[in-house]
Amino acid sequence: MLIMNFKNFGKFLLLPTMVLVLSSCNTLDRLSRLGQSPELTNITNPHKAAGYKPISMPMPNPSRATRQYNSLWQEGSRAFFKDQRASEVGDIITVVVAIEDEAQLDNRTRHDRSASDDFDIGGLFGFSPPKPAIPADNFLNFSSNMANDGRGRINREETVNLRIAAVVTQRLPNGNLVLFGRQEIRVNFEVREVVVGGIVRPQDIASANTVSYDQMAEARIAYGGRGQLNDLQQMRFGAQVLEILMPF
Repeated sequence: MLIMNFKNFGKFLLLPTMVLVLSSCNTLDRLSRLGQSPELTNITNPHKAAGYKPISMPMPNPSRATRQYNSLWQEGSRAFFKDQRASEVGDIITVVVAIEDEAQLDNRTRHDRSASDDFDIGGLFGFSPPKPAIPADNFLNFSSNMANDGRGRINREETVNLRIAAVVTQRLPNGNLVLFGRQEIRVNFEVREVVVGGIVRPQDIASANTVSYDQMAEARIAYGGRGQLNDLQQMRFGAQVLEILMPF
C-alpha cells in the first residue's frame, strides 16, 4: 500500500518537476547574458530557416512562347526593354506597410426562461382517496427559472507605418513572386523585429521597385521585439502555468 502511494505521489510531482526544468533552462540562458544587450539574429538563407516550407499554389497550364520573325516583340513580354524591377530569385524589393485599421463591435445576448408544473390527485373518477400523509393538492410541484445575459464589446485601433526590404525566395510557375523579409534594430536593451512575407504579382510592383502590403496575397506581417521591455510585459512562467491549469 505504501509503495502504491509513493508511485502516485511521484506521478503528482512529475509535472511540476518538468515545468521547473524547462524554466530553469531559460533562466540559466538569461543569467548567462545578464547585463548584456539581446543578440541580433544572424543573416541566413530563408530556405534553411526552421519551419520553412516551399509554397505550392494552383497554377495555369504553361504556355510555350512563340517568336515572330522580324519583330522585337516577344509573346508574354510587358515592354520592349529589360524590366529593372525585381523578377528573379534573390532580387530585392521594398515592401511598404501602411496599416490604419479601426474596428468597433458591440454585441449583447439576453435569454430568459421560466417553467412551472403542478400535479395533484385530489380526485379520480369522482372517488376521493383517503387522506395521505402528503397533501394531495401538492403531490408534485416543479418550478424552474433560467436567465442568461452576455455582452461583448471590441474597440480596436491600429496604426503601423514602415518600409522593409524583402528578398524574392521563390518564383512560381505563373510568374508570381514569393517574398520574405526580416529586419532587426537594437536600441539599448531592446530589439525590434519586423517580419514580412507573402506572394505578389510582378505587375503590382511599382517603378520604384516597391509593393504595398495590401497587394500581397497570403501576407504575413509580424511586428514585435524582445528584451527587457518584452519581459516586463509578459507574465511569469509560474503564473502562465497556473492560468492554464486552474479551472476557475
